[in-house]
Amino acid sequence: MAATYLTPGVYVEEVSSSSATLSAGATAVAAFVGFTAKAPTDDPTDPEGVKPRLVTNWTQFETLYGGFAPGIMLPHSVYGYFNNGGGLAYIVRIPNSTPATESGVRALHSGDRSLGPAVEVTTVEPNAPISIAVTPEDAAEDAGDDPVPTFRIDVVESGKIVETFPGLTLGKGPRQAEAVVNKESTKVKLATKIDTDQLVNDLASIPAGVYAIEPMPAVTSPVAGRAFSGSESSRTGINGLVIAEDVTMVMVPDLITAATKEDGTVDLNMWKSVQLALINHCEGQANRMAVLDAPPGMTPQKVKEWRSDVAMYDSQFAAFYYPWIKVSNPASVDASDTEIMVPPSGHMAGVWARTDDTRGVWKAPANEVVRGALDVEMNITKGEQGLLNPIGINCIRPFGTRGIRVWGARTLSSNTDWTYINVRRLFNMIETAIMNGTQFAVFEPNDQTLWEGLKRTIGSFLRTLWRDGALFGATAEQAFYVKCDSETNPPESIDLGRVVVEVGIAPVKPAEFVIFRIAQIKETSA
Repeated sequence: MAATYLTPGVYVEEVSSSSATLSAGATAVAAFVGFTAKAPTDDPTDPEGVKPRLVTNWTQFETLYGGFAPGIMLPHSVYGYFNNGGGLAYIVRIPNSTPATESGVRALHSGDRSLGPAVEVTTVEPNAPISIAVTPEDAAEDAGDDPVPTFRIDVVESGKIVETFPGLTLGKGPRQAEAVVNKESTKVKLATKIDTDQLVNDLASIPAGVYAIEPMPAVTSPVAGRAFSGSESSRTGINGLVIAEDVTMVMVPDLITAATKEDGTVDLNMWKSVQLALINHCEGQANRMAVLDAPPGMTPQKVKEWRSDVAMYDSQFAAFYYPWIKVSNPASVDASDTEIMVPPSGHMAGVWARTDDTRGVWKAPANEVVRGALDVEMNITKGEQGLLNPIGINCIRPFGTRGIRVWGARTLSSNTDWTYINVRRLFNMIETAIMNGTQFAVFEPNDQTLWEGLKRTIGSFLRTLWRDGALFGATAEQAFYVKCDSETNPPESIDLGRVVVEVGIAPVKPAEFVIFRIAQIKETSA
């Protein structure tokens, strides 16, 4: 509305633009659902650490979730994701353990370790984050003629000194460590574990240092498939990812951990039910894709039968990878398990992210080296892949000096419009960019001015994508169109408060089969 001018003079008015600029957001944001070594403790509103939490590098993941641990796969997948080029990841922890009810215990030695533990320290409360700081002091005179070394014990909880006991001795005397600490401390108890008569005076103390009292291991418990599905309202599990609107790919690497029975076999019914829950989530959100792992230990023939006759997935929002890959095992406890087979989904998500960064989301994430892969669980031949590729099983294959590569880029859709991963992800990116970038149009007058503004905004964005190689066509007109006029917005539509914009794009599709036709040229007489 124009201002009212009463005084002669020069006036400047700011006029808002009738169009805006669209930009694509992050196209590779992963979400991992599974088990972790510990729960993050820095959010008092989430004591179990189950809500989606964003991490941007491996160090941050280690700090919050504890890094590698025996028997869980999520840390290996997250590490493979960052190693292959990933940069943003949400972690959704599934509780699979309850805190131990037993107190933590730590043995402290005297100056002569050959005598065994001198004192055993036990926390009063289980799982208390307690350390013992020992500091030598000047020797004190006891009832005899020889000086007895003394030391101070500070009880440290959550980084703060909460109790101090100076002038302690291991042997007899008024400040004997066990008697003093057990009488006065509310945090720890001591038990003398050595015959103090064996101690020579210069060894009758505990060496200086800070000794953490590790809590007893948590008690693990079986996890049902519905725990992975979680709850949208409580922000847990797969469904809890509704609050992470920027997620573009989701995986459940610890499905193998939960689905393995006591006899070592895999519960394939649970495998299918959890993966279906993941697919349903991605289809419901319509802006992300499920990255699925094949069950382990299957031959090409078995995985074909399982995919076709048992799983029977049909979704443009899911991609399926086979086989598992071998990586080094930082969580190994002895020389027999320095390598480990892991589900490929985390590494594949990293390849997607790397391809997006170096080429663009419209480039198929295939014919790329899998970083960190030492080998594959099953070496697939060209003929065997000929059975798997048409039904949407993306194979990972070794190619000698060319390394171990992703050799497939298909979705699980039977609709040929959505055969390729890059086409689905390109549409996801464009749809999200248009939805976020045209919010200015809401409640604007629904007339030709608004229509033209929307056409300019969307057309400019698509033209940039075409110039970058995302759309197919020798000219912009061949690559896309944007229609918003009285034909798409008749009076009855306007009366309903609607403005309709019709957008058509021609995505580039991968050269999956490169064919050279070679003929022999015969000489002819002049």
